[in-house]
Amino acid sequence: MVILQKAVRGLSKDSLERFTLRARKLAGLQGTANVQVTASRAVQALNRRFRSKNKATDVLSFPAGEAAILNKKTMPLAGDIVISAEIAERNAVKLGHSAAEEVKILTLHGILHLAGFDHERDNGEMALRESELRLKLGLPMALIERTSPERSQTNSPARQKSAKKKRSNLGRARVSRS
Repeated sequence: MVILQKAVRGLSKDSLERFTLRARKLAGLQGTANVQVTASRAVQALNRRFRSKNKATDVLSFPAGEAAILNKKTMPLAGDIVISAEIAERNAVKLGHSAAEEVKILTLHGILHLAGFDHERDNGEMALRESELRLKLGLPMALIERTSPERSQTNSPARQKSAKKKRSNLGRARVSRS
């Protein structure tokens, strides 16, 4: 489900739903991902509550873990992604692409967190996967690539092999931020 609480120029609910479905499938994410695009104030409140950081950030991911509701007619919930529309718009201007593309970049990043990747601890696996998927999805530079380019430039065979391993830690109860 996609909720656009704050409008983003060039982005419709339907187009973000289609993108989220495609990105989820390419990332191998089992379950659905809810995406909410909202005001920085709301993202700041969530960041303060769940991460003890009293500032807005671009994207937060909340894996559903074991609390996910299973329904035979629908897929289980993998988790929720919350994106700041204002930060996405500022980053888009600074980086020279559309705000709609920036929201999609942040959505992809959140999906990878829901799939169990953690760029703070995985020795570049998430950066590699994010880079591969953004190319398949036709997106400009991925979030990790632009925030820590030295991590994404190392593309060793060991890292490539490691990045292809199936992730199975959806049950971790953690909040991810990038």
